[in-house]
Amino acid sequence: MSWMSKKPKVKKGSAIILTLVVIVALLIYAAAFISAGINQSLIVEVSKRQAGSFNLAEAGLDHAIVWLRSQPAPPIGNSTDPWGASQNLGGGFYTVAITDLGAVGGSATIRRYKVTSTGTLNNVSRILTNYVQVDNYARYLWFTDREVFNGSNVWFWTEDNLNGPTHTNGHFNIAGDPVFESEVRSVDDYLRYFNNGNNINSSELTNSPYDNPDFQQGVDFGAESIDMPSQALSLRSAAANGGIYLRGNTTVVLNSNGTMNVTNSRNKWNNKNMALPANGALFVNAGNLTISGTLNGNLTVGANYDVIIPDSIVYADDPRTIPTSDDTLGIIAESDVVIDDAAPYDLEIDACAMALNTSFMMENWWVGPAKGTLTVYGGIIQDERGPVGTFNGTTGTKVSGYAKNYSYDSRLLSSPPPFMPTTGDYITLSWEEN
Repeated sequence: MSWMSKKPKVKKGSAIILTLVVIVALLIYAAAFISAGINQSLIVEVSKRQAGSFNLAEAGLDHAIVWLRSQPAPPIGNSTDPWGASQNLGGGFYTVAITDLGAVGGSATIRRYKVTSTGTLNNVSRILTNYVQVDNYARYLWFTDREVFNGSNVWFWTEDNLNGPTHTNGHFNIAGDPVFESEVRSVDDYLRYFNNGNNINSSELTNSPYDNPDFQQGVDFGAESIDMPSQALSLRSAAANGGIYLRGNTTVVLNSNGTMNVTNSRNKWNNKNMALPANGALFVNAGNLTISGTLNGNLTVGANYDVIIPDSIVYADDPRTIPTSDDTLGIIAESDVVIDDAAPYDLEIDACAMALNTSFMMENWWVGPAKGTLTVYGGIIQDERGPVGTFNGTTGTKVSGYAKNYSYDSRLLSSPPPFMPTTGDYITLSWEEN
């Protein structure tokens, strides 16, 4: 007897259900795939709109700066779309509001603004805010129109250390291994090195076998030139209107209690004790100003001749150790800022010092013996670079005057001393997206 195998029977209903399950699964997968594709397209589209509205908002900020630069003086008061209306661009538009935050440093010529720009593309908006301020020379640790003195090169050398933004409308002269810790800008496209006598362009900065400056943030060659003023017009006006305006040679000794002792023969003042000027402005016409001591307050002093420094000038509250310090000093000479050759071995100047015509320098800088270190906490701005000492070109050792230790007081960027001259431009203090 033989056995025959029989095929199992499949119920037709079960087959149909299985088929439907497969179809439903495929439909779900297809729907998910299509949905993912649609969502991805939406994400891409939203990203494009986000990027586009961001770019429009940036364009609004740029337009606002161009408008501010075009005004004959820093505008007073708020304005919205000062060019007349919102601006269409790239299929979208931007609107700008400029809020006047008022004067800085006691001077109406140094004002601060909040610029808010809203860029919109296909109903997607982004808002950017830029806090800007009228640019002024207190933003520099070091600024020169020319790095020469009476036609001769003046050099940064091995014992020099600069910690702050530097700018020259010419080129820097390098001997040995000076250190530049912050931004360095040169209008020319080269450096001059001492030991090989060559001009070194931007592609050859490390090619000198003897002179090896340490540019810790590089060098910006071909920077835009910035014109120096020849007079302290804002300070003159402020001193004559609410400040102290004197004639003839004057000596000021600053006191840590917020007063000063003033000697001026024309006014028959002999070491007269008085308060600092209420608006922070003191100017001497037709004479030199000699100043030293400890400042407690905000003050800018100037003279249409020289400002002479016979001893250290320091702050009562040193901001390097007391972050809440609001002591600031500006020094503006319409001729030279001169360190007296009888000044102490080590000398400190806490101030932003400007020599409009011509130099920040040491009296008899070529005469030995060598002194110690000149510490400047603030800035030095001068038309023609002045020397504060000499070194032996063969040995690199100091022969006369001071080695330099110049450090920037970063408070001066946003809180300059009263009535500092402006550059005619605007600088960004901070930037954010709302």
